[in-house]
Formats: sequence, structure tokens, C-alpha cells
Amino acid sequence: MGDDAARHTIEGLFEGHPDGLAICRAVEAAVLALGPVQVRVTKSQVTFARRRGFAFVWRPGQYVRSDVPAVLSIALPRAVTSSRIKEVVHPSGRVWVHHLELWATSEVDDEIGNWLAEAYDAAA
Repeated sequence: MGDDAARHTIEGLFEGHPDGLAICRAVEAAVLALGPVQVRVTKSQVTFARRRGFAFVWRPGQYVRSDVPAVLSIALPRAVTSSRIKEVVHPSGRVWVHHLELWATSEVDDEIGNWLAEAYDAAA
């Protein structure tokens, strides 16, 4: 596998960042438990999709100075208010994207699982 192809794997995206990799794998497990999904890896993020993307994991240190191992972005059909959510953006009429900074795999809990399930259903 060439260098470019290797970077387009989950391991390649989080190379040298084991905490971010572990968090991404925890999110992946939670998403795969919901049902069939497409997993796409680009040079910037991991996308979990049905008809459209509904969850995205990326490493903020690629773009800005940050110690956060991973950010989970969840596309929901409504705005959610929680102290866990760093930012909410409203890119289109029916989608609110919620950004969560994750520091440990234990943060991928039932609350995040519920948001992922709602996003999964909305992405059908």
C-alpha cells in the first residue's frame, strides 16, 4: 500500500496519535452496532454514512494547535443543548452539526450512543 493509500485508513489518519485512534475505534464500534454503514476515510476525517454522512471523527491537531485527541461531529435533525457539546452549526435547513471534543474512549457512552442512533435514523 502506498503512502497516500495508507493515510486513507483509520490507522493512517491517527498515526502517532493512539488516544485519538482508540476514540475513533470506540465511535466506530458504537456506529456499527446500529446497523449497516459506509465508512469512508479521507486525509481529514472518518465519515460514517448511510444515504448521507451522519457522524464524523477527526483530529483537530491536523489543523490547529490542540491537545484534544479527537472530535466527534454528529449531524442531527435538531439542535441539542448539552455542556458536552463544544459547538453547534446549522449548515442547512434540516441539519445541525454538533461538535464534541473527546478525551477518552469512556466518553463514548450511552448519551453519545443515543445521539448517534438519532443521527443514523435521520441519515436513511
